[in-house]
Amino acid sequence: MSNQGSDMLAEARKTVRVREVASVARAESTQRKRAPLPTRMRGVAAVAAVALACASLVGCASSTDVVASGKPGSYTVAASATGGRMAWARAHELAMNEARDYCDRLGMQSSVKTETVSGVSAMTEHGSSVSFECHPRF
Repeated sequence: MSNQGSDMLAEARKTVRVREVASVARAESTQRKRAPLPTRMRGVAAVAAVALACASLVGCASSTDVVASGKPGSYTVAASATGGRMAWARAHELAMNEARDYCDRLGMQSSVKTETVSGVSAMTEHGSSVSFECHPRF
């Protein structure tokens, strides 16, 4: 076989290999692009489910200002929260924190006298009203 003939044969083999590689790459690309719709939607549905679950756990909570009651050194603060069955816990925690922080600013410690809770049904506004006193730290 002549030198020219073997060069043409080698060039033809390279061309065939390049075409085979390109064909395989197109086939793989087509398979990735044409994933069934339910497979693609599973990912979107999973993300939406996680977002909805997180949104249902988060709620709003607010509190009133601390108000002095009739007795010297006695105060009341109220808090409310919405957003599911555990809203009462957020309302309670917020009211207790407000009482503690108020006494801390006075250089004292809080002592809770009574707590009144309202709205214990699911999906309602839950409230907590705390009556407390501030005492010197020991």
